Amino acid sequence: MKIVEPDFSRMERCGVPEVVYGEGKSVKQLLQVADRMLAKTGRVIVTKADEKKASALRDMFKKCHVECSEEAGTVVVKKKRGRARGQGMVGIITAGTSDIGVAEEARVILSELGCETVTAYDVGVAGVHRLYPALKTMEKAQAIIVVAGMEGALPSVVSGLVDVPVIGVPTSVGYGVGRGGYTALNSMLSSCTPVAVVNIDNGYGAAVLAYQIARRG
Repeated sequence: MKIVEPDFSRMERCGVPEVVYGEGKSVKQLLQVADRMLAKTGRVIVTKADEKKASALRDMFKKCHVECSEEAGTVVVKKKRGRARGQGMVGIITAGTSDIGVAEEARVILSELGCETVTAYDVGVAGVHRLYPALKTMEKAQAIIVVAGMEGALPSVVSGLVDVPVIGVPTSVGYGVGRGGYTALNSMLSSCTPVAVVNIDNGYGAAVLAYQIARRG
């Protein structure tokens, strides 16, 4: 029984390939969709993949080039090494080290899409002086992704200091009323400076939006 229907034409329609969301899929389902996409396009990108699923992908595609990032929860399988280049530059900032996993998901996706990335991690508002030298390294970026949990204030601060689009990514990092990322999400949506906001822990969505901005810049 065919249980998956990959969207092979998404690259032609949107300029972005379909990326496989690993969470919630069984290993069997994940391997089936990965096999079909690899056969058709020569590459498959998987997000939210735990170690069990990453290991299954490595075992199945031993003859391919496989890149796994435990921190990002991503797996990239390609028939040939190499990736696109020249699709602009995107900055990626995190408020804390606990937000790095989501930021790394965005970085992996952007890298596979051909964007150069500049990262600055653990530069949140608790020590806001760390932010200014980080932003200096991103002066050529066409967009900046800002990943933050807790109260989610950092995207608003960054947006008030730069002249490029800022994409806020709330994370589920926090405790008490901040648990689950909803406080950070509401804070970013309520920003008094212009911030585009994606869903909680959605590094992939932020990467795609930043890529669409950067490649036209």
